[in-house]
This record gives sequence, structure tokens and C-alpha cells, in this order.
Amino acid sequence: MAAEKQVDTTGLLGWIDRRFPLTQLWKEHASEYYAPKNFNFWYFFGSLAMLVLVIQIVTGIFLVMNYKPDASLAFASVEYIMREVPWGWLIRYMHSTGASMFFVVVYLHMFRGLLYGSYRKPRELVWVFGCLIFLSLMAEAFFGYLLPWGQMSYWGAQVIVNLFSAIPFIGPDLSLWIRGDYVVSDATLNRFFAFHVIAIPLVLIGLIVAHIMALHEVGSNNPDGVEIKATKDANGKPLDGIPFHPYYTVHDIMGVGVFLLVFSTIVFFAPTVGGYFLEANNFIPADSLKTPPHIAPVWYFTPFYSMLRATTDDFKHVLMGLAVLITAVWWVKGKAAATTKVAGSGAVVLLLLAMWLTEAKFWGVVVMGGAVVTLFFLPWLDQSPVKSIRYRPGFHKTLLGILVVIFAVLGYLGIQEPTPVKTAMSQVGALYYFGFFWLMPIWSKRGTFKPVPDRVTFHAH
Repeated sequence: MAAEKQVDTTGLLGWIDRRFPLTQLWKEHASEYYAPKNFNFWYFFGSLAMLVLVIQIVTGIFLVMNYKPDASLAFASVEYIMREVPWGWLIRYMHSTGASMFFVVVYLHMFRGLLYGSYRKPRELVWVFGCLIFLSLMAEAFFGYLLPWGQMSYWGAQVIVNLFSAIPFIGPDLSLWIRGDYVVSDATLNRFFAFHVIAIPLVLIGLIVAHIMALHEVGSNNPDGVEIKATKDANGKPLDGIPFHPYYTVHDIMGVGVFLLVFSTIVFFAPTVGGYFLEANNFIPADSLKTPPHIAPVWYFTPFYSMLRATTDDFKHVLMGLAVLITAVWWVKGKAAATTKVAGSGAVVLLLLAMWLTEAKFWGVVVMGGAVVTLFFLPWLDQSPVKSIRYRPGFHKTLLGILVVIFAVLGYLGIQEPTPVKTAMSQVGALYYFGFFWLMPIWSKRGTFKPVPDRVTFHAH
């Protein structure tokens, strides 16, 4: 029988380990956590998201020290931070830049998951926790956006909160409850401040801990989509794995260095990024009697905002027609039992009736929310026999590439003033977005797949 490893019980570390499993946690999640040896640069973005979270928490604490969550003082307190507080301008620009960079790294982190199938079995829960983090991050950004109390902050919050009034029966009361008043006011600012500073960060940190724990329980994915736990040595260590520390801690330092170079360049030389990170109208105090000529959210919300604006009455009728068409195809081609088809068709009829009786504004909210909720179902929508894009047919790569372009175009259109042509483009983009995901059970298993290797492919660099 092999001798058990002896834990050092001397000194300060030993004193701590007898009361708290510090060394054990370090080994389980760093020095003895084996990660695939073929990670590439796409695996920088998880650790970069953690870095940005720390930046946001630290800079947020310093901002709160001088910020006044009062409708009559909020804008002036931000100006005070910028002009009078020593290094206050740097803290504010780090926080505003960090908000956008948080979404940059999270979007790239999620795209990496799409590339290599990181949402597939056994990592479904890791992906669901990640989607919850994304949803919480959107809420955190939205609540924080009102706090500077500038024109775009004020009217952006007014527009978004008013969307809830489109919900049948409970909408007007719900929007009133969210605002705390009949218009965006001091009550709104105070509750948004509480959510931004206390409630959502606690939820966010809890979800991040759960995300990491779930990841370390099943192990990290890799560009080949091969499970390294399937091939182990005599000591039970994955043959294609290396300890996260020191190999990937050093590896990530390079990513951190490049990121901080870009981050610092933005903070010191272009903190507004031409109005995309900080809009010009937000340097004007909020005025409830003067509406800006064009109201648009910050860039990271605009792809979903485009889908919201694309849902006009005409588009609603298109969606109704698609629902009828899909139901008819399901009746003819589907293998479900007759009772199931009858029940499903009845549900579709009720949906069509609801769409006919309710205004397009409500269905715009549904489409916008559905664009995010759809991501939660990705592990079960993708029926491909392989995980990684490396071993999928060429047309799979083409479809994914088109999705990226469509998402970027939707983001651009969400910033622009709507026109009939731009609205039509947004409608096409929204249809492709939902079609890509909800038709996955059909197209994801089609084509000729390349053989997946038994071991990860690795080339030293």
C-alpha cells in the first residue's frame, strides 16, 4: 500500500492548513490541476475576464468614495471626481474602459466556446453558469450606466425601463416598480446604485466561483475537443495534461501584458473611443425636458437592441408565417406521436393568437430577451458528433463565420438611427441569429466530419 502524502504542519502555513484547507485548495485548483497541454491564445480570455473583474471592483470602490447617488448631485460628483479628486480622472476612465473591455473579453471567451464546443458534455453546467454570468454582467452594466446621470444615461434608462410596460397586464405596474416613480428620478438612481454596487456584484462573484468549481470538476476543454482524463499514466495523471501552475500562470502573463498595453492605450489616449465607450451626450447633465435626437445604448448592448428595433408589425407577421411553416413541416416530416403533434399545434395556435392581439413592442422585448436565453440551450441544440470546429465540415465554419459578421453588423446598426433599409438588415440578421441556433439539431450533424485523434495534437511554441 502506497504511503500517504504527508502535509507539512509546521510554521504559519501549517497552522493555517490545520484550520483552513489552503494548501489543498492551491493544489486542487492550481499546482495539481491538470489542463490540456495544447491551449492556444483563445484560452487567455477567461483569466483576462477575472483581471477586468478585479479592476472594476477596485476602481468602483474608489469611485463610490466620492460619488453621490442623488439626482441633484450625481453629475456634479462625477465632475468632481474628474477634476478635483487626485487621480480621479484615471480611476473613472479605468472603470468606464473596464466596462467595455469586460464585454470584449467575455464575448471572445464565449466565441472560444463556440469554436471548440466547450459547452458540450460534460461541460453543460459550466456553460450555463457562464451564460448566467453574462446575463448578470448585462444587468450590472445597465444599472451602472444610469449612475453618471448624463443625458444618454437618463434617456437610455427611460427607454429600456419603458419597454417593460409593453408586457400585457403587468407591464405598466412592473415598469413603475422598477423606476420607483412615474419617470426616471432620484428613486430610480438610488435603487440602480444599490443593485450596481452591492446586489449584482455579489451574485456575479458567486456565479464566477460556481463557474470555476464546475470547470475544475470536469476539466478544461481544448482545441481538439479530446478528453485528456481518458488517457492517464501509472500515477493517474493525464498524459496530455500539464499543471496549471506554473505553466499556464506564466502563459497567461503574456496575455495579461498585451491586454494591459491595449487597456492603457485606451485609458490614456482615447478613453471615449470616438463615442463608443463614452458618448458625448453623457457629458451633458440629464434633462428630463430635453430629449437627445438619437438614443442608443452602449455598443455591447446594440446587437440585441437591433433585434428589438427590428421587431415591427411587418416583422411580427413574418414571424407568424414562419411559425405556421415550421409547424406544417413538423406535421409532415416529424416522427412524434399524433397526440404530441396535436398538442404542439394547439400551442402554436395560442401563440399566433397572442401575437395577433399584442403589439410588436412586446414581441421586440421577447426577441431581445430570447436572443440571450437561446444561448442557455446551446449544449442540447448542437448535435454534432465532434466538439471542435477543427474536425467539422467546411460549411459549419462558414455558418459560424457568417454569425460573427451578422452579430457585428447588428451591433453597428444598433448605434445608427433607424431607416427602412437598416431595419430590414436588422430583421435579416435577427432571423439568421435565431436560425443558426434553433436549426442546429438539423445542420450540426450533417456533412463529412474529420476523424478526431485519440490524443491531443500539440506543437511546442
